[in-house]
Amino acid sequence: MSVDGFWDVVQAARSSVDDATDAGQVAERALELLMRLPAPHVAELARASWELMAVSYRHDLWAAAYHLNGGCSDDGFEYFRGWLIAQGREVFDRAVADPDTLADVPAVREAANDGPELESEEMFGVAFLAYAELTGSAQPPVTGRYPDLGPAWDFDDADRMRQRMPRLAALLEG
Repeated sequence: MSVDGFWDVVQAARSSVDDATDAGQVAERALELLMRLPAPHVAELARASWELMAVSYRHDLWAAAYHLNGGCSDDGFEYFRGWLIAQGREVFDRAVADPDTLADVPAVREAANDGPELESEEMFGVAFLAYAELTGSAQPPVTGRYPDLGPAWDFDDADRMRQRMPRLAALLEG
């Protein structure tokens, strides 16, 4: 199993819930689907989900989460990326490549008008939870480190936000 396999589970979960934009529903269904797989496959999917979390560990995406959610702690950023994964591969890939594309996502547009925070702790750890439930072990054999974020910028700098993510800034200022 690979990253593609993990995305297959996410897509199957999204396709079988009433509201595919509801990260909680997607996470619940993904957990059900993962629980049907052998533990070694779930461990591989946990590794794949970790790879997605690592590739999305970026300052520009953190800035987007910070502005969308009215602040964003370390844990909040993890849960934002869980929400992002629950939105599906296309939304995830576009947002990782250019967080300004989040301005096109209907759930983001809705949340910009004082909607709910865009977070999903459940989706962030869904493969790890499935593995733990299947094996009784707290963690699958997944190791790794997030990449270095490099120099940060002040997320409260509105001019910098407008420069880096003009469409998202306009949506949030609107």
